[in-house]
Amino acid sequence: MPNFNYKGRDGGGKLVQGMLDGASASAVAGALFAQGITPLEIREGRGGPGLALGSKVGFFDNLFKEKIAHIDITLFTRQLYTLMKAGVPIMRALMGLQESSNKEAMKELIQDVRGSLDSGRELSVSFARHPKVFTAFYVSMVRVGEMSGLLEEIFLRLFGHLEFEQFMRQQVKSALRYPSFVVAAMAVAIVVVNIFVIPAFAKVFEGFGAELPLMTRVLLGFSHFMLAYWWALLLGIAAAVWTFLGWVGTVRGRWQWDRLKLDIPIAGKIVQKATLARFAGSLALALRSGVPVVQAMSVVAQTVDNDFIARKVEAMRDNIERGESVLRVAITSGVFTPVVLQMIAVGEESGALDEMMQEVSDMYQREVEYELKTLSAQIEPILIVFLGVLVLILALGIFLPIWDLGRVATGKH
Repeated sequence: MPNFNYKGRDGGGKLVQGMLDGASASAVAGALFAQGITPLEIREGRGGPGLALGSKVGFFDNLFKEKIAHIDITLFTRQLYTLMKAGVPIMRALMGLQESSNKEAMKELIQDVRGSLDSGRELSVSFARHPKVFTAFYVSMVRVGEMSGLLEEIFLRLFGHLEFEQFMRQQVKSALRYPSFVVAAMAVAIVVVNIFVIPAFAKVFEGFGAELPLMTRVLLGFSHFMLAYWWALLLGIAAAVWTFLGWVGTVRGRWQWDRLKLDIPIAGKIVQKATLARFAGSLALALRSGVPVVQAMSVVAQTVDNDFIARKVEAMRDNIERGESVLRVAITSGVFTPVVLQMIAVGEESGALDEMMQEVSDMYQREVEYELKTLSAQIEPILIVFLGVLVLILALGIFLPIWDLGRVATGKH
């Protein structure tokens, strides 16, 4: 029996590699899935043919290549479910989807999946060849459907889950769009005032021949700096953005940034609730599909967009493996409210944890929708105060010299 070298990611998302004996690369992939490892590459030990999961693409080819969006996979999942429900064999269904697709990238993806199936590999293994398109959670659910014979039902549940994920992403973007727009508008206003308004008043102040107030000198100095050293400001902003992206690109930086996002006033709690709604919905789907709770926690941790909460989920999984109850590890995580903890306790005691996690997901979703509806009312007072401070600074800086000049003129008379 030949040896195969493999690379993959475990339930915690860590890269693992090793060697397994198997009749074929597909058999080795199945063994890895059984161990909770999502394979990325499988090759025969002596350089023979293997299973390369994901092709190497040049930088410029990848830069200009058409991307497959989340909505494309959502529609693909729904169409695949519809065709399978109608009794269409999987190969014919994929052929029909490939021919009807208007996106070249989707056609290439489906063609690769068909070729993989033709070579005798399972559907989950074929999907795992494209980790940037099909998440570990998606592949794991398809694997469960293959093992249980409920693949059609799994695709229907995955479609609902993908729709829910898309909705929650849009909710989070909506929560951050208004504050981002207002902050950007304020920044533009400050730049316009410093470039066009304050220099015009500076010419007037030069003729006063008197010492200007501190606030006025600060405004004039900042305006002069922007006009004289605008290139330095642009370089500084570019360097700050580059440094921030590099920091966020590190493991520790990503964790710290995701934790900081949860502490942002007003928007932070919306992001947290939306993230927990996705976590609870994913866990409910996995448990309802028959995935053991430990393995479910492993794959669900990879679906959470927030590294801080993902670490909490991984810690919950580790404690469950040690024999602790779901309720206890949920309390220890510190991210759930007392109401949610009570629902988890009831679900665990009644054996209906999947139903309760779905209720938790629905509850968080409703709270996110309510928070978004009241977002403007919560932000407006803060923006009004901030704008008031800016107007006060500009008014004092511009009009104080004029008032001083008026008092001097009045005293002379």
